[in-house]
Amino acid sequence: MDNSLFSTLKFYLTPNDGRYEDLKKGNIGSNIFKDLMAGLVVAMVAIPLAMGFAMASGLRPEQGIVGGAVAGLLGALFGGSKYQVYGPTAAYIPIIGGIMVTYDHRFLVFVSIVASILLLLSGLFKLGRFVALVPHSIVVGFTIGIAFVIAFSQAGEIFGFKNKIGYGFFEQIKKIVDYLPEANIYAAIVALATFAICKMLISYSKLIPAPVIGLGFGWIAAKTFWADKGLVLIKDKYGSIPTDFWVVTPPVVPTFNSAVLADVLYFAFAIYTVAAIESLLCSRMADRLAKNTGIPFNPNKELWGQGMVNIFTPLLNGFPHTGALARTAVNIKLGAVSPLSGIAKFTFKLLLAAFLATYLEQVPMACIGGILLYVASGMIKKAEIQEVFAMKSTWHNALMLYTALLVPIVGFLWAVLSAIGIFIVLVLLKKVDNPLVINEEHNLDETFG
Repeated sequence: MDNSLFSTLKFYLTPNDGRYEDLKKGNIGSNIFKDLMAGLVVAMVAIPLAMGFAMASGLRPEQGIVGGAVAGLLGALFGGSKYQVYGPTAAYIPIIGGIMVTYDHRFLVFVSIVASILLLLSGLFKLGRFVALVPHSIVVGFTIGIAFVIAFSQAGEIFGFKNKIGYGFFEQIKKIVDYLPEANIYAAIVALATFAICKMLISYSKLIPAPVIGLGFGWIAAKTFWADKGLVLIKDKYGSIPTDFWVVTPPVVPTFNSAVLADVLYFAFAIYTVAAIESLLCSRMADRLAKNTGIPFNPNKELWGQGMVNIFTPLLNGFPHTGALARTAVNIKLGAVSPLSGIAKFTFKLLLAAFLATYLEQVPMACIGGILLYVASGMIKKAEIQEVFAMKSTWHNALMLYTALLVPIVGFLWAVLSAIGIFIVLVLLKKVDNPLVINEEHNLDETFG
């Protein structure tokens, strides 16, 4: 290994890499306290979300809890952002769900490690700049499409169906129509009430742990006034939530044939793409939101950190994670100034989950459905859509619509890859601006302007 690669690797493996610089500005004790309090509140917000994302992906609730905690710790130690919070995100639901339909968690671990090797190499060879060139129109379209995937995936929990509705978009619609006569009105009320609680409280203040309050409502409803209304609880579906979080799941190397090899390549690249794009977007947003005037986020170290997260988190009974936009925003609004808040989140999340496990398992599944419905609705942002329209390009508007429609129909990877392929053709035909040229001009402006 040449000296430049060696020095890069040494830098990536050093947690104290300058991202803690703001702890020393002003009162150090006050800054540490703000980071710790931010970690506590984000942990409270993250527990119900992590459980919901895990269950929507075909996994167990505790896998979301431990996964989010471990990812938060590893991202804080090895990532490239001062402020970013790492955890399970909605974009992974259809990808992991697709794996779990055919395979098991050990196969997921193997595929995640393959994706992580790509992430590590991307960081080591400094490809972060190129990953960030995916146009905003495709990213917004992808986000809208994932929102619809999540919303439809939760229809079974929201309506209290006894049968699964699967993952295929048209199959889901058909089964929703078929099962609608069996719907439990009380489950629907719990789901909609939870959705309303999250929507109203967070619109009042993003610092309120609204999902926790939503869980509290569902728990009270299931224990008291609707105890006999047939609400399906988490423990009914998954059994008790264990508090022994330290479970190692080794990967299984599958017996390869053409179909398995195709699945490994498909899912590994899907995990890689979501981790790379979402974490870099989140890091960029975090610097802007925090008005960071110090060391900016390092996109290449961020890719390396994502590789570390997605090797060890699945091994410790978790699943793939990346930067979480909403939780990062809460972290910043609470005054966090360094990755110490992510380390605090790791500790507080496991302690809170261990203490609350017996209560969490008594929450209705409809309540989880309501929280994820809120997550899905929050993914469609008017300001981001207007930002695409502001580009004044019919082609970018079409790319956004194309990606949004294809994600639910053909899946994340083929939708995004085909959209990127169309974008490259449009660049070659000079129908849209070349992002490489724009990026070079932007860098020159920053250097000399």
